[in-house]
Amino acid sequence: MKCVWRVPQNTSIILRFESITNIIICLSTVFTQQPTDLVVVAGQPVTLPCSIPGYHGMVLWLRDGMALGVNRDLSGYPRYDIVGDHSKGEYYLLIQRTEIQDDAFFECQAIQAAIRSRPARLTVLVPPDDPVIVGAPVVSLRAADHLNLTCHADNAKPAAAIIWIRNGLVLSGAMYSKTLLRDGKRESTVSTLYLSPSDIESGQQITCRASNKAVPNGKDATVTIDIQHLPIVNLTMEPQPALEGNLVRFHCAAKANPPIIYYRWAKGGNVIPDTSADTYEVLVDHSFFTEPVSCEVTNALGHTNVSRNVDVYFGPRMAAEPQSLQVDLGSDAVFNCAWTGNPSLTIVWMKRGSGVVLSNKNTLTLKGVKQEDAGKYVCRAVVPRVGAGEKEVSLTVNGPPTISSTQTQQALYGEKGQIKCFIRSTPPPDRIAWSWKETVLESGTSGRYTVETVSTEEGVISTLTMSNIVPADFQTIYNCTAWNSFGSDTEIIRLKEQGEDNCIPDRNLGVVILVQSVLSVFQRNLKGVGSAKKDIRVEIVHKDHNAARQSEEHTNIKQMMVSESSIIQWPRDTLQLKKHIKLHHDNGSLRPTELPQKS
Repeated sequence: MKCVWRVPQNTSIILRFESITNIIICLSTVFTQQPTDLVVVAGQPVTLPCSIPGYHGMVLWLRDGMALGVNRDLSGYPRYDIVGDHSKGEYYLLIQRTEIQDDAFFECQAIQAAIRSRPARLTVLVPPDDPVIVGAPVVSLRAADHLNLTCHADNAKPAAAIIWIRNGLVLSGAMYSKTLLRDGKRESTVSTLYLSPSDIESGQQITCRASNKAVPNGKDATVTIDIQHLPIVNLTMEPQPALEGNLVRFHCAAKANPPIIYYRWAKGGNVIPDTSADTYEVLVDHSFFTEPVSCEVTNALGHTNVSRNVDVYFGPRMAAEPQSLQVDLGSDAVFNCAWTGNPSLTIVWMKRGSGVVLSNKNTLTLKGVKQEDAGKYVCRAVVPRVGAGEKEVSLTVNGPPTISSTQTQQALYGEKGQIKCFIRSTPPPDRIAWSWKETVLESGTSGRYTVETVSTEEGVISTLTMSNIVPADFQTIYNCTAWNSFGSDTEIIRLKEQGEDNCIPDRNLGVVILVQSVLSVFQRNLKGVGSAKKDIRVEIVHKDHNAARQSEEHTNIKQMMVSESSIIQWPRDTLQLKKHIKLHHDNGSLRPTELPQKS
């Protein structure tokens, strides 16, 4: 008990009658009963004593320093009452049903007597909620799996202790953790039990027991362990192997606990509809070789899926299609071709029109390709006693243009006439030029002459059209030249009157006409026909009208002229041209005996 009387400092103390009376009351008022520390289980009642005999002033109860009410008026706290004999000064605090918020310090004060009781700690114990085992009441466990049981007991004060019991024995090895709740007083507890497959039996019961001071005997939760297994499946098929197009029967034999619910069939991961029995029949094709058939068996625990590929015999099918190639002259060309087949197949690479086997592998490599390597190549696959297949690709070789036109073409006197120049060129020709006498024409119209160029799938056709054929046209030599980034080619074409006999003209006349034509073009170049024409290469050619000799000489001269060492470029003047060209007549043929070096 404390009796407290305070007087301000540095002031005169004037004792009046009332002050003296209060001092007497303070000195004569004492507690005969004070509240003491108590421990109570939440939900139970508790009474905190407070007796002040002979005191008739105000009595105040405090909880954690906060006033609850004066004398017997605790209307703000319906669970609280002031009980006891008022005439004896009894002011007992009755808590009818304790709760967690009653876990506090309580104090009784006599206001007029200025005395207070000692603080009393009321400890409220809260039993945990009923423990809960995750997955209870029955936990299904797969055979050979570890058992993992979790039990939690929440909202306890103090935190609950958890033990695991099986067949009356406490199991060891459980992991334990607790969490303080937001009210700062209660805690939740979690315990996890791990058991190895060898320590588990189907049908046994395991108990989780949670206890604290509020429930020393604890609260129990029990779970039954039911060890089950997924379906055990064996998938068979008949016949094996099977020829493509034949009937194959699949059988799915399965054992399961709990019982099987349904079967599901799939091929290559795609469900097969309208098939739910333990057998499946189908006409197989090549896809069954790479897309397995699966049988999925399901029970209440889960499902088991077993897949098998069918050993289907089938002919070649393309797995990687070869691509046509376009390569530069002298580079390597590599084709790739892949087939699938069963049983093992054989691959053969050949060039179309040739019986020579170039490769027996998926890859065909052509080293340093030449123009004659261009063409169609075939990748052929053979499955013994089953079938064969092939795929064709093209090889295009980038190189100088190749002209393959008829060297003598026909026209009617007085009519419109045409001579055509057919050019195969990869890449396409950059320029095509016609030259005759003193004229060079690449496109458009010049006098009676018009040049038109048309591209086709096979190549480029350049046509020189003459609006009105005159006799001189049949004596003129026409030169068709084509260029690309790899080089050039030239063809000499003559125009023959339609119906004219194949007479043989004088050789010297052809020489004179040809030389005059070349000199005339050079002279025109000196007059500035255009800078674009200055790099045109001219080939000096004489055509023998004897068929056998003409073909041989035409080929020889042309080969000489398209080679690097035999290309005659425009000279700077006519005298230089005459100096560099010396002609002689040898057995009726015209041959260049001196050629200028390439500038």
